[in-house]
Amino acid sequence: MNDTKQQYLGSIRQTAEDYFRKGEFFCSEAVVKTINDALGQPFTDDVVKLASGFPIGLGKAQCLCGAVSGGEMALGMVYGRVHGEAMHPQMFEKSKALHDYVQDEYKSLCCRVITRKWAGDNFMSPERKEHCITITGKVAEWVALQFVEDGILKIQE
Repeated sequence: MNDTKQQYLGSIRQTAEDYFRKGEFFCSEAVVKTINDALGQPFTDDVVKLASGFPIGLGKAQCLCGAVSGGEMALGMVYGRVHGEAMHPQMFEKSKALHDYVQDEYKSLCCRVITRKWAGDNFMSPERKEHCITITGKVAEWVALQFVEDGILKIQE
């Protein structure tokens, strides 16, 4: 990967992590906001509201990782469809690839499992928060990489 591409993807990751770290958004919201902005805001900022029920494993249920949920929504921004359209051929492929990426990286997509070291819902733990911030950044970066590789996001050389 060339330096410019690496720097760009690093900035995507950093932006998503900063939204979470500063308390402006949780995981899913940070991914959706970061990717929507990177795409040039094809959706208003209200799109972040769609991601607001997903943090801490679906509204604190500790199930599906919120960063993954946000990443899947972000993929839908590009590969998703509206009523009457055929399914984009890459939607399921990219969706499964994100699933597999997180599964390989963390051995689970379940918030409870990924964060079990911090006793379940102990979200106040600074270590757990940093762990979740890292996952959020990695997911945003992974989604952005897909869009770069598909020519959807252009990097200024």
